[in-house]
This record gives sequence, structure tokens and C-alpha cells, in this order.
Amino acid sequence: MSKILVGFFTVALCFSLGYTLECYNCDLGLWSLCITSKVTCADNQHCYSGKGKAAGVFKVTMKGCLDVASCNKTSNINFPTNSSNVYEMTKTCCNTDLCNTAAPLALTHTLTLAIASLATMLLTKVLV
Repeated sequence: MSKILVGFFTVALCFSLGYTLECYNCDLGLWSLCITSKVTCADNQHCYSGKGKAAGVFKVTMKGCLDVASCNKTSNINFPTNSSNVYEMTKTCCNTDLCNTAAPLALTHTLTLAIASLATMLLTKVLV
């Protein structure tokens, strides 16, 4: 009986330990170029990917950990304070390890489809 209790206690202890997320971190990137490292978030934080525009022209990106209360919001960064808008950033959160990775290239599926179509046309001409 005591072995069963020790087993239940061990399992309960494993579930009671805090779990923190591991996220990609990038302080500031231009367009889709963002040099990342891995970072461990605090208990009340989620991973985020930020996308925005600087001076209304340049696409900027950020990644890292963000307080849950600040997730899925758009903010304006002004410099100096209360003057012109430097950039606008929308930060979208997720809550699994390394979930703020870069999105796959949009052209990948198009390129695969184009190559498959071309190969099909060539094979059709050869076989007919």
C-alpha cells in the first residue's frame, strides 16, 4: 500500500511542477530576416511573433516572450515619447514550445505544383 501512495505522490509532484515555454527570440528584424535565439519565458508569459511597419514602409518583425495581458494587441512605438510614430507592431501569441517560428514560404506550394504540372505535361508528350 505504501508503494502505491509513493507512486501517486511522485506523479502528483511531476504535474505540480511549473512549466515554462521555450520560444524563439529576435529583438528586431527587417522584412522576414530575423536572427533568432532560444529563450525561456517566465510563468505568466507566452511566445509571440510581432509584425509591423516602420515609417509606414519597412516591414519589421520581432519574436520572444510576452506577458499574457499584452498578447494579440497592436501598439505604436513613438520616438521621442509623444512625437512621431516610429513603427506599429501587432504581437500575436501562442502557448506551445517554439511555436513562434517563421511561417513557411508561401511560394513553396506554388513551386511544387508548377514542377509537378510541368513533369506531367512532359510525361504525357513522351507517352503519347
